[in-house]
Amino acid sequence: MTMHARKKQPSRTINIKRALLASVVCGSMFGMSGCGIPCRRGAMPGPAMPQQYQWNNGTEYEKPDAEPKASPEPTASDSSQTSNVAPVAHHELKPIESQTAPTSGIESTNSDDGPQLHELLKAPIVFPLQTDPTETTNRTSIATDAETTLVSAVGVIPVQHQVQIINADVTTSPTASWQYSESDLDFGISTLENSAQLPHSVFFNDPYLLELIQQALVGNQELRILAEEIRIACNETYARSGEYRPFVTLGAEAGLEKSGRHTRDGAVEEQLEVAPGKEFPDPLPNFLVGANVSWELDIWKRLRNAQNAAAMRYLATREGRNFVVTRLVAEIADNYYELLALDNRLATLKQTVAIQRQSLEIASAMKEAGRGNQLAVQRFQAEVQKNESEKTLIAQEIVEAENRINFLVGRYPQPVDRSNVEFIELELNALGTGVPSELLQNRPDIRQAEREVAAAGLDVRVARARFYPSLTLTGGLGWNAFSTGYLFRTPESLIYGVAGELVGPLINKRAIQAAYRTANAQQLQSIYNYQQTVLEAHIEVVNYISKVENYRDSLDAKQQQLQSLQDSVDSATKLFQNARVEYVEVLLAQREMLEAKMLLIDTKREQLGAIVNSYQALGGGAF
Repeated sequence: MTMHARKKQPSRTINIKRALLASVVCGSMFGMSGCGIPCRRGAMPGPAMPQQYQWNNGTEYEKPDAEPKASPEPTASDSSQTSNVAPVAHHELKPIESQTAPTSGIESTNSDDGPQLHELLKAPIVFPLQTDPTETTNRTSIATDAETTLVSAVGVIPVQHQVQIINADVTTSPTASWQYSESDLDFGISTLENSAQLPHSVFFNDPYLLELIQQALVGNQELRILAEEIRIACNETYARSGEYRPFVTLGAEAGLEKSGRHTRDGAVEEQLEVAPGKEFPDPLPNFLVGANVSWELDIWKRLRNAQNAAAMRYLATREGRNFVVTRLVAEIADNYYELLALDNRLATLKQTVAIQRQSLEIASAMKEAGRGNQLAVQRFQAEVQKNESEKTLIAQEIVEAENRINFLVGRYPQPVDRSNVEFIELELNALGTGVPSELLQNRPDIRQAEREVAAAGLDVRVARARFYPSLTLTGGLGWNAFSTGYLFRTPESLIYGVAGELVGPLINKRAIQAAYRTANAQQLQSIYNYQQTVLEAHIEVVNYISKVENYRDSLDAKQQQLQSLQDSVDSATKLFQNARVEYVEVLLAQREMLEAKMLLIDTKREQLGAIVNSYQALGGGAF
C-alpha cells in the first residue's frame, strides 16, 4: 500500500480525468445499437414422467404353472409348500411371503434301506453363530432444506415446491406438480407407501449387517474423501460471500529515497524548505501509516449470483455424498447376502458329500457281496472327490467376499460375523414403491442434479453481468511524513482520498462472449444430465422391482423341482440297495439334485440382491 501526498503529484487532477474518461466510455457504450450479448439457446424438453410404475413394461404378468407332484398322498410337508399367493393382475405385484423349506415326500418303510439318507435330505442348513455385535443404530443424517430452481425445459417437476424458472429462453411454462393417486401401487405389504421413508436400520433387520453398515459409515475412506470435498465446497461458498462486501486493508510503510540533483524531483527539493531555514533531508525518508477501502458495488448482482451458485454446488456436493452413502449401504448388504449364499453352498456340498459317501459305502458292500463291481465304487469315489474339491473353491470365494466387505467397512482382512439363518427362507421387509414422482424427493442423485441445474443457471447470470459496467469505490486515510516525529501530527501529516470508477467493456468482447456461451452450454449440459438421471432412476426401479417379483415366482418353481429331485434321490438309493437300478441312475439323481440346490441358492441370492438394489433405487436409507 502506497499513498503519496507530495505536492508534485496532482492525484486529485488525475482522479478527475479518470472519472471523466470512464463517463465518456460508458456513455458511448450505452449509446451503441446493442450490448453485444449473444443469443441464448434453450434446452430440448425431456420425456414426461409416468404417473405410475409399469412392471414388466406393462406386459401382462403370468405366474408359472404349479403342477402338482405325482405322489400317492400329499403329506403335511407338501401342503406347506403350496403358495397362498393369488395370481397377479395387470400392473399389480404380489407380497413377498415366507417360503417353507422343501422336504421329502417319500417315507422310509424299510429299516434296512438306510434311514440316515432320508434325514440328510431333510436336514436344514445351519451355520455357527458368531459373536453378537454391539447395536449402534443412532445416526444423524445430513438433510438440506434449501430451495432449488430449475429450467422449464427439464421436463419433470419436483413435488415439494413450485419450480422457479431461471435463465431459460423457452416459452413453455412449467407444468403442474404430479398428482398422487389414491391407488398407488405397492410391492408387498408395507405400512408406508414408499419404502424410501424407512431408514436402513429399520429396513434391514439383521444385527450383524447393521453393525457392518454402521462401521462403514464411520470408517469408509470414500466417505471421508467426500467429507473433505464438502468442506472444500463450503470454503468456496464462504470465500464468495466476501467478494461483494467492502475490502479494508491496514498497513504501514517505511522507505528511503535519493533523487538526483539534475532531475525534476531533485531540483524541486533543492528549492524547497521543510521549515524556514531547514532543507529537506538527503536522502529523503518516507513513513506511512494508513488504511485503504475498496468496494465494488454489486449493481447487477454478479457477485451475489456467484455466491449463490457456489452455495448450490455445496448443497449438490452434500447430496452427492448422500447418494454414495445409499450406494455403499446397498453394496455392503449385497455382499453380505452373497456371503450367506456362499455359506449355504458350502453346507449344501457337505450334505451332498455325506449322501454320496453313504452311496459309496453301499456300492462297496454290494461289491463285497458279489452283487456289484469295482466300476460303481470308482465312480462314487470320483464324485466324492470332485465335490470335496469344490468345497475348497467355495472357501476361497468366501474369503474374497469377506474381504470385499472389509474393504467397504474400512478395515483390514478379518472374519465377518453373520447370522445363523436358513438362507432360502430369508426375507426382507416388504417394498412400497409409491409413485414415480417421489423419486425427485427421495433420490439424492436427482437432488444433486437439481442443484447443479440451479447453479448453472446462476452462472449464466454471472456471465451476462460481465457485459455491463462495474462501479468500484476506493478510499484511503492515513498519516505520511519524512520523519517519525512528524508522522502523527494532525492535520499537517494527515492524508486521505476518495474515488469512484465506472468501467465497462467497449471493444473486443470476444472473451466475455465466449464465457457467456460456455455458461449457456454448461447449463444445457446440467439440464440434460438432470433428465438422464431421472430417466435412469425410473428404469432402475422398474428393473429391480420386476426382478424381485419374477425371481420370487422362479423360486417357487425351483423349490418344487428340488422337492421332486430329493424324492428321486431317495428312491434311486433305495432301488440301488435292492439291486433294481444301476449306479448310474443314483449318480445322475444326486448330480441333478446338487445342481438344483445350487441354482435355488443362486436364485435366492439374486432375489435378495434385487430387493436391496430396489431399496437403494427408490432412494431409501433416510440419508
